[in-house]
Amino acid sequence: MAASSVNPFLSDSDEESERKSRRGKDVGAPGLPLSTAHIPTLPLSPQQEAGFGYSGGGIREAAVGLPLGAEPPRVPLDTIAAQLLRDQYILTALEFHTELQEAGRELPRLRDYFSNPGNFERHTSTPPKDLAPAPGQLNRAGSISTLDSLDFARYSDDGNRETDERVAVLEFELRKAKETIQSLRANLTQAAAFTENDVPLQERKNYKSSPEMQEAVKPLEKRALNFLVNEYLLKINYKLTSITFSDENDDQDFELWDDVGLNIPKPPDLLQMYREYGSHTTSSKEMKDVAVGIEPGDLEVLPSVQEPATLQHLQLEEQTKLVQELQDQLHILKNEKITLTMQIRQLKSEIEELKRQSFAAVATTSDSLVHPPAVTEQVPENRTVDSGEYLDIRSFERNSCSEEKEVSTSCPIDAITNPSRPSATSATITTLTTKNKKETEPAIVCPPSAHEPVQFDKPNRMLSPAFHQALLSFCRMATDSRLGAEVSRIADSEQCVMLMLGRCLPHIVPNVLLAKREELIPLILCTACLHPEPKERDQLLHILFNLIKRPDDEQRQMILTGCVAFARHVGPPRVEAELLPQCWEQINHKYPERRLLVAEACGALAPYLPKEIRSSLVLSMLQQMLTEDKADLVREAVIKSLGIIMAYIDDPDKYLQGFELQMSALNDPSERVINATHQVFLPAFAAWTTELGKLQSHLIPTLLSNIEKTLRDGEHGLDEHKLHLHLSAMQSLIPPLFALVLKNAPFASKAKLQGEVPQIEVTRFPRPASPLQDVATIIGSREQLSVLLQLYDNQLEHEGTTGWENLLWVVNQLLPHLIETVGKINVTSTSCVHDFSRYFWRLCRTFGKIFTNTKVKPQFQEILRLSEEAVDVSATAGNGVLTKATVPIYATGVLTCYNQEEDRKLLVGFLEDVMTTLSLSHAPLDSLKASFVELGANPAYHELLLTVLWYGVVHTSALVRCTAARMFELIVRGMNEALIDKRVAPALVTLSSDLEFSVRIATIPAFGTIMETVTQRELLERVKMQLASFLEDPQYHDQHSLHMEIIKTFGRVGPNAEPRFRDEFVLPNLHKLAISNNQQVIDTKRLDIAIQLFEAYSALSCCFISEELMVCHFLPGLKCLRTDMEHLSPEHEVILGSMIKECELKVENRTVQEPQSSMSIAASLVSEDTKTRFLNKMGQLSTSGAMLANVFQRKK
Repeated sequence: MAASSVNPFLSDSDEESERKSRRGKDVGAPGLPLSTAHIPTLPLSPQQEAGFGYSGGGIREAAVGLPLGAEPPRVPLDTIAAQLLRDQYILTALEFHTELQEAGRELPRLRDYFSNPGNFERHTSTPPKDLAPAPGQLNRAGSISTLDSLDFARYSDDGNRETDERVAVLEFELRKAKETIQSLRANLTQAAAFTENDVPLQERKNYKSSPEMQEAVKPLEKRALNFLVNEYLLKINYKLTSITFSDENDDQDFELWDDVGLNIPKPPDLLQMYREYGSHTTSSKEMKDVAVGIEPGDLEVLPSVQEPATLQHLQLEEQTKLVQELQDQLHILKNEKITLTMQIRQLKSEIEELKRQSFAAVATTSDSLVHPPAVTEQVPENRTVDSGEYLDIRSFERNSCSEEKEVSTSCPIDAITNPSRPSATSATITTLTTKNKKETEPAIVCPPSAHEPVQFDKPNRMLSPAFHQALLSFCRMATDSRLGAEVSRIADSEQCVMLMLGRCLPHIVPNVLLAKREELIPLILCTACLHPEPKERDQLLHILFNLIKRPDDEQRQMILTGCVAFARHVGPPRVEAELLPQCWEQINHKYPERRLLVAEACGALAPYLPKEIRSSLVLSMLQQMLTEDKADLVREAVIKSLGIIMAYIDDPDKYLQGFELQMSALNDPSERVINATHQVFLPAFAAWTTELGKLQSHLIPTLLSNIEKTLRDGEHGLDEHKLHLHLSAMQSLIPPLFALVLKNAPFASKAKLQGEVPQIEVTRFPRPASPLQDVATIIGSREQLSVLLQLYDNQLEHEGTTGWENLLWVVNQLLPHLIETVGKINVTSTSCVHDFSRYFWRLCRTFGKIFTNTKVKPQFQEILRLSEEAVDVSATAGNGVLTKATVPIYATGVLTCYNQEEDRKLLVGFLEDVMTTLSLSHAPLDSLKASFVELGANPAYHELLLTVLWYGVVHTSALVRCTAARMFELIVRGMNEALIDKRVAPALVTLSSDLEFSVRIATIPAFGTIMETVTQRELLERVKMQLASFLEDPQYHDQHSLHMEIIKTFGRVGPNAEPRFRDEFVLPNLHKLAISNNQQVIDTKRLDIAIQLFEAYSALSCCFISEELMVCHFLPGLKCLRTDMEHLSPEHEVILGSMIKECELKVENRTVQEPQSSMSIAASLVSEDTKTRFLNKMGQLSTSGAMLANVFQRKK
């Protein structure tokens, strides 16, 4: 073709000279008609027209010579492209090239030109003189490899096309950039790849025979192998290993194969490569890149240096041949398909004909009761592959291959006939069946099973199948959509059902109401259990854990129930591979309900996980949630799950980690978490500790050491909360400790269930905080525990503890250590005394009465040694044993364990001895007070305490009577008023008239407490009279200590006492005492009274005081007190001044408000008068309704 010889890089002058010579040969040649001459009508630039020496008129004159009506010859497209390239109309040529590509008529000239980046780098060299721009034209320098500088719209007359042309240029640049990137990737891959062709054949053999001679793996090979290994791990559901492998190779993207190398075809997976290792063959489905499978020996020897165009031309030819071969093969397969379809139809018609013949033969040969069935048409069922795709070609395959199998059925033909018929009938049928090998038996003989084709009645019509199909197309069915495709195909097996559910459930779940989504849980779980595809199962489990945005307690229980059922069904490997990753993904979810679900799931799934995973991954997950989660509910669930995990861990190396978790849980700020620790985690951990033999060797001693450390550190400020936590943990360990003693007792081997077992008393053990702390649960059953308890009591009573190592540890190590620790407690710390008392009470009740009487009480009595001679001089300073916390803990923790008569007598005697001993030795009474406070909190011991105090009331020593009077104050609170009236008040009245003034004074705090707590008016009047006698009797005027005690009592009970008692008795008497104190001559006594008055007035200033009392008693009393403080304590005088100003301001404000409300006061007086007269009138009337009505009648 002439157009293909045009070189786009020739200069304009050379091209013009060639064209002139051709024009001279074509146009000016003699003997040729003008119509046959080649006259170009190519548009020329002005410069070219001037160079040729003719204008457009010459062409027009030549055109005139054409015959009338004849069209001028068409110019080839390649010629136009060459002209555009010569004139540097690059943008126009680009548009021309694009339009040709869209029309499917691509020109090689334009394609080669625009695919060569060198055509746009001509600015780097000096252009030829012939290509220099003519005068008047602007220099347009191109960019390095793009057309950024070819801004033709800048110089175009049509400025509106600037945007469109710019867009076209940018699109072209983008396409060229992508092609350049692809080319560079191919070049880099080729340069980096390691091929065996670079190595001689002998060396390759050596490498294969001796592995030690192999070279190190290259980066490209390493990345490829990493990708294949990760892909294999994911395929076999080693997801956690895959995650670790990905973290160790963080410089590689395992989601994209192209990240391995540039333009490298993906090889088969590792399993396929291993299977094909011996044969070195690949599966046909992997042979996609046909251009790579050529051996080097099959290629022709090419020159070492070849032009790029020649190589490209060869590749193009090979690809063209390949495409042609594939098209031919496709055409052959289509023809074969049509032929097979026609054969199938022909065979169907033959089958139908044979059916009719066989049925007619059966009907005429035998007198069967079965009528000939109608002609049937078999509708093939659709089967699915694992991917869920349905293949229509299977219907043809089924019809072609199943006909040979249908002759053998589960039901013989003669089964439907009368068995008494002659055998010739069945023989005739057998002959017919044998002769027609492809014959199928009628459906009435043997109904089709779930896996056989369904048969329908076919009308006896002669319509063509095409007409049938066209007619049925008018039925409105939507099979094109996803849902229509699912509806139109009914699954015919369990696997197909699972596949269908796996496809449909992700579309169903989002459209179900949140409140009802738990109804989908069984469906999701069944599908996840039975679905064959791991990816689909993972998606379904992800849907399960994200089914409800914020699941409530009931919904979480339902999900957990399903997870447990799933775990039981699939086994540990799948639980680890499929369920645990779902928990791990939501461990840091923003909603606490979802994190709560994860925490609960870890515990629920613990029995169904591999033991290595329990003690490693799951334990780490729960530990992280315990330390990092801020929600109390989540941490509580974590603690419960940790308790379950502790029952399934058998790795002794995890013991210390469990102990740290226990201490962390005990120190949690939430009360819910601490309760869960005592109820679940601590008993489970103690059971494991018992199995390891570390309950007595490590766990309990460590907690005791922590208690001692807390007491040592608390000399200047005891951390009572921390001490309470450790003692509570010690209490929770008492049941497993006792169970350990029983299991390892000398009689443990004799404990057998024989005959009737006696019932255990309900009160034998303290009520457990949870079932896990029940000794019967720890032992195994109540019957077994009953047998052990009988042997236990018998052993202690008759044989002792010889050879009983676990019990000897309790007696010889634990108890002495505890008693020594108790002596270090500050007796004034009520909470510490209470905690230790509860611990000893539970310990004694759990180990039994015999153990308490023979092992615990003797050790306390040995230390206390109650006698007056035993109390040395150090008791006066508070250093004696009786002044420490040992006394209240022994009294309230040991002596109160059992409530029989001898136990109560022992407690009463102990308290009487302590009270007497401390009183006579002038020792501090803090230990006795702590005992009375602890016992007084329980109403069951009020009578017992009154018995002890009455012993002190009638004691001969005034010191003991004085101590008894002070103890009454401690037990009055919470005591029944009737008991106070009958027992306490008479005792106090008796003591208030004692000969010793100290005894009388000691009763004042008790009287004040009665005024503060009792509401019975008669009793209050009696107490008021007794206090008034202390204030008004002349014999007490000079009793400084009595006045001090009264003022102190008034300040303590005044704010809480009855308002009438405060207004009529307390405030006036305080005023009198303040006035009398102004006249006190001794400054020390005056200052003592003034300080007590200051404390009392400060407490009473918070109460409501009427204006009258404020003016008459409260303010004058404060002013008297200020007079005392001016001389004795100036710092108190400043505070009193501010208090007086505040009270005066209150009085002034009330006075100012009174004139404003004078009318309301007058109205209130009138209303009061009216009310009084009305009530008097009502009182004079009887209850008659008629007389009551007369009251409201108007006077006439």
